[in-house]
Amino acid sequence: MDIAVRIAKIVWTGFWVGLATLLVFIPIVVTASLSSTGNLAFAISRIWAWIMLGVTGVCPEIRGREKIRPGQSYVIIANHQSHFDILALVVRLGIQFRWIIQKELRVVPLFGVALYTSKKIFIDRTERDKAVQSIRDGIRRLPPAVSVLFFAEGTRFPGGAIQPFKKGGFTTAVESGLPVLPVTVNGSRKLLPKGSLAFKRSPIEVVVTAPVETRGYTHGTIEGLITVTRDTISANFNPDYPEGRRV
Repeated sequence: MDIAVRIAKIVWTGFWVGLATLLVFIPIVVTASLSSTGNLAFAISRIWAWIMLGVTGVCPEIRGREKIRPGQSYVIIANHQSHFDILALVVRLGIQFRWIIQKELRVVPLFGVALYTSKKIFIDRTERDKAVQSIRDGIRRLPPAVSVLFFAEGTRFPGGAIQPFKKGGFTTAVESGLPVLPVTVNGSRKLLPKGSLAFKRSPIEVVVTAPVETRGYTHGTIEGLITVTRDTISANFNPDYPEGRRV
């Protein structure tokens, strides 16, 4: 990519991140103060996500949304390839959910306050016990029919392959008794690879598969739950997307 084009895209994205954050900041903070659930704030955050997708020319597609049962809370487990993953999931899953965020983001001007007031779950990854307790507390505070999202690989990786899954989200599912909802995201790595600030035009696909019930699983058998979920997500993963996409 030409250096001038790259710089222009970075400036364009940065401008819209700032403007979109300013547009939704006050509505999110106000609605969060009026609602203890954070549901209104989450609904407004969809506007932010749609703005960022629109200015980068991305319209995510979804398959399998009918597998999501209305009124059911889930532990959503997804692969993670790009910052655009969360945008695609917010606008396409069609359900209320919260996600796990590193506590460092709380200090980002406006953006961090908006995340906090919309009831996201902040954790300190440097202290495992505190992180686990923060997640448990966050799950207990979830309103009815609200789910929680985990990117099970823990972080984004430069390559296209799905990495081993960490236990955190699965432990949460087993302890809470919530079903796991496997979700595969395709195409986002091409749009914004890790380490890049300049986006490329590329479609994104979100694939939802049947929930996995966690009844019967224990801490001792949690590896089986991880294997089932990872195999399901991997089966729908297409590292070459949009090549080979289903029609």
